[in-house]
Amino acid sequence: MNGSSLRLLCLDSSWLAACLALDRRALDGFWSEAQWQRELAEPNRICLGLVNEAELRGFVCGWLVVDELQITALAVDPDHRQIGCGGRLLRALLTRAQQQGARRATLEVAADNAAARALYAAEGFKTAGCRSRYYSDGRDALIQWLELPPGTGRCD
Repeated sequence: MNGSSLRLLCLDSSWLAACLALDRRALDGFWSEAQWQRELAEPNRICLGLVNEAELRGFVCGWLVVDELQITALAVDPDHRQIGCGGRLLRALLTRAQQQGARRATLEVAADNAAARALYAAEGFKTAGCRSRYYSDGRDALIQWLELPPGTGRCD
C-alpha cells in the first residue's frame, strides 16, 4: 500500500477510540483519553487523519492561537511509515492553518527522533532552542519554528 491510497479527513470526537489506539501503537500512549477528548472537541484545534476504509493510519493535530499554529501531535501507524504519510499529514495541517490565518508554526520534537526531525526539516522547520528533560522519560525536546506565507482565505 502507498500513502496516496489513504483518504485525508477532519477528525472529530467520533474518532476518539481510533486516536487512542493509534496513539498507543505509534506513540506509546502520549496522550490520555481526556487529552484526546479535548483535542478532538475544541473549535480552535485542527485534527486531520489519514484513513484506509474506516481504519486510522495517521493523524496530525494542532491548535491556532491568533496567527500561530502550535503542532501538538503527529503519528503514523508503524506499518505505514516511510511511504509519505507523515509529510502528507504535516503539509495538510500547515495548509489548513494558513487558510485560517496562521503566519508561523511551532512544535517540540524529541532531540533523538531523527526521523521526525528529518520530516520537519524537509518542510523548512528550523531549531530555535531546546527544552531540557521535556519528556516524562527525561529526553530533551527541540523547539522548532517555520514562517508561513500568507494564506488564501478561510477553508471550512
